[in-house]
Amino acid sequence: MPALNQSSLVLTQGDPAGIGPELTLKAWMRREEKDLPPFAALSDPVFLKSVAQSQGWDVPITAVEPAQISDIFPKALPVLPLHTSVSAQPGQPDAGAAASVVESIETAVELVRNGAASALVTNPIAKQVLYEAGFRHPGHTEFLAALASSGSEQTYHPVMMLWSEQLAVVPVTVHIPLADVPSALTTDLIVRTGRIVARELRERFGIANPRLALAGLNPHAGENRAMGSEDASIIVPAIDILRAEGIEATGPLPADTMFHARARSRYDAALAMYHDQALIPIKTIAFDEAVNVTLGLPFVRTSPDHGTAFDIAGQGIARPDSLIAAIKLAARLGAS
Repeated sequence: MPALNQSSLVLTQGDPAGIGPELTLKAWMRREEKDLPPFAALSDPVFLKSVAQSQGWDVPITAVEPAQISDIFPKALPVLPLHTSVSAQPGQPDAGAAASVVESIETAVELVRNGAASALVTNPIAKQVLYEAGFRHPGHTEFLAALASSGSEQTYHPVMMLWSEQLAVVPVTVHIPLADVPSALTTDLIVRTGRIVARELRERFGIANPRLALAGLNPHAGENRAMGSEDASIIVPAIDILRAEGIEATGPLPADTMFHARARSRYDAALAMYHDQALIPIKTIAFDEAVNVTLGLPFVRTSPDHGTAFDIAGQGIARPDSLIAAIKLAARLGAS
């Protein structure tokens, strides 16, 4: 087992043709300005050096073992080398990079599970690229849940939360067509999600009595069934169950009036019934600072709240704000 290094984080590679490598380098360059905790990149040192050189960035890069991360971090970007070599052209995704992307994620999970790192931060991946290489998981989060469950007697139910200082939102249903949401939304799913959110807000975020606000599915939260019955028949029973368990849950609330500043002051996290109902408000309020946090796993995982941005990869213009926020939040939660 590697020596414990509880103050250090590991960053996965992400798709090497995207902006992840640039953001990792930029985050390290701003380590003092942003008071960042020690972190290491899981990648190919030669590849990262080539990315830095292509931008004219003076970033010393050192291959390390997990126990060396904290010592090396102040003077060089620590890299935990992958067995798979990496090569990529910015903005040109290639299924040939899938092996290194997957190895980076698997290694990061192994490091946090065995205590060699306190948390992991994932750079963006392109699911379609992985699918072309035979990847069989719906997405990043589901893959992490499968890795967490491997060798364990417990099956983990991951929950995606988008967090910022101004707002935290959780989509109860995530990456499914809008037409499928009513049939996928169940009282059990809402209750299970609410339990996980309340527990993690207490245990990781230090909120003694978390307040959950649940959005309605339909306009005006159904307007007493005049605009749909799901709010009364599915969401209200879920709220009753959560309240009976001692969780402070309110709703269903009309989604068009629950995200202004005064309304946000009345809850700690909003549970939205579908993807865009959650992501539109947080990306409007905190586009550059929001962090994707996976709840319900036995380790801390955060990620920047954006994708691979192939269209600007290699230009050196991608902003590292969300990755920096993800690193800082991972360190905070990993220390809890």
